[in-house]
Amino acid sequence: MYADDAFRLAYSYLGSRPDAEDVVQDVFVKLIKSDITIKKGKEKSYILTMVANRCRDFLRSGDIVFRAPFDDATQVESEIDFDEDDTEMLSAVSELPEKLRIAIHLHYYEGYSLNEIADILGIAPSAVSMRLTRAKEVLRKRFMEGRRYAG
Repeated sequence: MYADDAFRLAYSYLGSRPDAEDVVQDVFVKLIKSDITIKKGKEKSYILTMVANRCRDFLRSGDIVFRAPFDDATQVESEIDFDEDDTEMLSAVSELPEKLRIAIHLHYYEGYSLNEIADILGIAPSAVSMRLTRAKEVLRKRFMEGRRYAG
């Protein structure tokens, strides 16, 4: 039920389809094997928190032998019906630094509030707000420069 959301978050963190699939599989296997009780209505948030934690663990570990470039995003894009503007925005978001990219993903693509993102990432809501502000500024500059030269 939440596998697509979990995959998109893992992919945002890792930039590699195989690594994202491995992380999502690890999380769901852990959920199946454990005796965890999740509050009703909090399932998605709980799963995404597990995915974010597993991604951070994965990035810190020596598990990464070969890291595919973010270019395999075109394969993910082709599986989802994006128009040209969406594809350009997705490409711009994918080029953001990890911390900014994850905040944007959780807020705009998954619809989480600042407090919910803070809980998922284990940071203060003010830090989430700052990351969103910085990400929007980077994106705004990128698209404003594009308009200047297209003119």
